[in-house]
Amino acid sequence: MTIDYLIVGQGVAGSVLAWTLDQRGCSVVLTNDPATPAASAVAAGIVNPLTGRKLVQTWKAAELFPFLHQFYSGIEAELGVRFFHPGTIYRPYRSETEKNNYLTYTADPAIRSYIDPSINDESYAPYIENPFGGLTVGQAGWVDLTEFGRLIKGYFIRKNQYYEGRVPVDELLLTESSVIWNGVRFGKVIFCDGVQATENPLFNWLPYSPVKGQLLTAMVENYPVTSIVNQGIFVLPVRPGLIRIGATYSWDDLDWQTTADARTFLEEKARALLKIPFEVVGQQAGIRPSSKDRRPFIGIHPDQPAVSIFGGMGTKGVSLSPYLAEQFARYLLDGEEIDAEANITRCLSL
Repeated sequence: MTIDYLIVGQGVAGSVLAWTLDQRGCSVVLTNDPATPAASAVAAGIVNPLTGRKLVQTWKAAELFPFLHQFYSGIEAELGVRFFHPGTIYRPYRSETEKNNYLTYTADPAIRSYIDPSINDESYAPYIENPFGGLTVGQAGWVDLTEFGRLIKGYFIRKNQYYEGRVPVDELLLTESSVIWNGVRFGKVIFCDGVQATENPLFNWLPYSPVKGQLLTAMVENYPVTSIVNQGIFVLPVRPGLIRIGATYSWDDLDWQTTADARTFLEEKARALLKIPFEVVGQQAGIRPSSKDRRPFIGIHPDQPAVSIFGGMGTKGVSLSPYLAEQFARYLLDGEEIDAEANITRCLSL
């Protein structure tokens, strides 16, 4: 007997891909090493079609965002749970100049399609510093990644298709048509191991550019805002009385330790943005598996046809993974092509 896929890593990418292949009728064993830190365990899970000061459209946003809304909502409907929180992002202007710039950007029909016209600046004013007003981005929201990961884990445990522990690369017996591990034959092994791929001898040649990020968790009273607020940092309302504040970006000191400097930076930004007091009760750090060209790494190893990778999602894994997992499944099962910008074949000449 051969199991179709061994998926190594149960972060966002691994969870989404395992579900996608399972729904296509494939046999899957999903693995996770609890001793290995994972970026998805500390990420805020925000999906945002427009980023940066110039409202740059997320790569392939027109395809990604309708798909991800349907994908996560579909899992909720099937499992009878809620972990996906679609909503809006409120972006208060910093100045009249920025306001005028944003109005110029939103004249582009492609950008305007993501702008929610039902903005009410006055409803935010008691809680958010917004003397110049702001704009609201639609088709956004956030995924509770802790709950999502728990649900996917439980789903595969119930099917007896989950392994908790390390899958050492040197224990894999690779052939042209299969992979043997722990006495079990798999059609393919797919690495979804996040930043750990930089230490994987099969894929350490890929041009990763990991970035460290830190978040704060804070308690707050009388904060009825349900939208994510974004002005350099984000304020994410998790539930009544609890918010998350983030995030920092650092390409140095790539460890999983929190720092006082990051806490000070985020606190100062949040206190300048929020009109109401809050109390920081937690801080977390993670390393995002970003690539140098900010595009994912998807495809089959050039020399090992039974070895694949689905990773390098960086800061946008929650947005990218559903659409690209479906595309990868179609590649594996139906022979359709992987997007050239995401296919690891683009890296072979580097």
